[in-house]
Amino acid sequence: MKFVYFLLIAIVTSFLSANSHYDFDLIKKGKDDGNTLLVVGGIQGDEPGGFISASLLATHYDITKGSVWIVPNLNFYSIIKRSRGPYGDMNRKFAHLSKKDPEYNTIQRIKSYIKDENVKLVVNLHDGSGFFRPTYEDKLHSPHRWGQCSIIDQTKIDIPLYGNLKEISDEVVKYVNKNLMKSEHKYHVHNTRTVEGDKEMEKTLTYFAINNGKAAFGNEASKSLVTHERVYYHLLALEKYMDIMGIKYKRKFEFTAKGVYSAINNDIYISMYDNKIKLPLSKIRSFLKYFPIKKDKILDFEASNPLLTIVKEKNIYTIHYGNRRLSKLKADYQEYDDESNTVKFLVDGKLQDVEFGSIVEVSKNFLVKHDKNFRVNIIGYTNKKKTETGINIRKNQIARKFSVDKSGDIYRVEYYTKNKFAGMILVKFRS
Repeated sequence: MKFVYFLLIAIVTSFLSANSHYDFDLIKKGKDDGNTLLVVGGIQGDEPGGFISASLLATHYDITKGSVWIVPNLNFYSIIKRSRGPYGDMNRKFAHLSKKDPEYNTIQRIKSYIKDENVKLVVNLHDGSGFFRPTYEDKLHSPHRWGQCSIIDQTKIDIPLYGNLKEISDEVVKYVNKNLMKSEHKYHVHNTRTVEGDKEMEKTLTYFAINNGKAAFGNEASKSLVTHERVYYHLLALEKYMDIMGIKYKRKFEFTAKGVYSAINNDIYISMYDNKIKLPLSKIRSFLKYFPIKKDKILDFEASNPLLTIVKEKNIYTIHYGNRRLSKLKADYQEYDDESNTVKFLVDGKLQDVEFGSIVEVSKNFLVKHDKNFRVNIIGYTNKKKTETGINIRKNQIARKFSVDKSGDIYRVEYYTKNKFAGMILVKFRS
């Protein structure tokens, strides 16, 4: 059974595997109607509020009317490296750029989406220092800070739709300020007046968009806030932009700081080798030993979130979620059996058919039914018998250090056919 991770009207996916280059994703949601919102996150890899907000828009919103295009990981290599830009600031490469620049193709590709005739409004998500204020209050609250503001390059542009940049920005700021967690988090409009000759800001993504006839805005959350609070404010702003454009949406989580935190950190998975293995990542251990990887050393996977990827270094495969390193898998290289199979488990006394890649929830005990086609290894369980089937096993009979998760609730049941790895099932004991 295939796991469906994104229920999207259309999606262009950069399918990443270990050793791949870090192409960004373009995720299309809704139905193109010539009135598309383009949301960009991750242009700078040290600003997680921006790229996580874009990824949540992709995974936790349904677009019921209109069209939203989302780039959650524009500078994916920068995100993985936790760097503002390993090859320089990508947000200063939209005016003139040498073809020799390592990010040239990335810039050309995002430019093509900005210029697409469907796109009418662009929002670039950032995390900025401190709290922007129109007048100086102190070092953290001043015109020289960038956090908590809606950015425009000029007051208006002469285009058919959304050219009244200042008025739109005012609406967004007003809406955000009605939903503040603290008064210090107040938003303001920040007009950089790029059109008046700011040479640095002339190199940015938003100014490129404006010069190609598209309304464009920056949205900044403060780096003084924890990540899920930044995401809360970014999503507030994005919802207002959608409202202004007549785009309808359904949100899949409670819109509070706690609800945002849960959406970021729960229900994240990686599925490997056509679903022979599925790993829940929200509480995964930082290191898993003897993990079955194909002998060719290539790890094919699908991810529940566009910010998830796996990076190989020698025999260690590191799972990244944005700029967080979740876990390292130490490879146990195996020949793989290509067949998909269903096996039988007795779970709390009830017989179940279980497919490879499944997670079986157990209250008291489980028993793996004998199958002459497979050898079974329950990782962390030992007994004096040669087989690990036909035995009722409780949680306290498996060594906790071998659990998949930090809570000690999830354990691996691995299947082998002769000398080949066939598949994995996870057993999750209810706490």
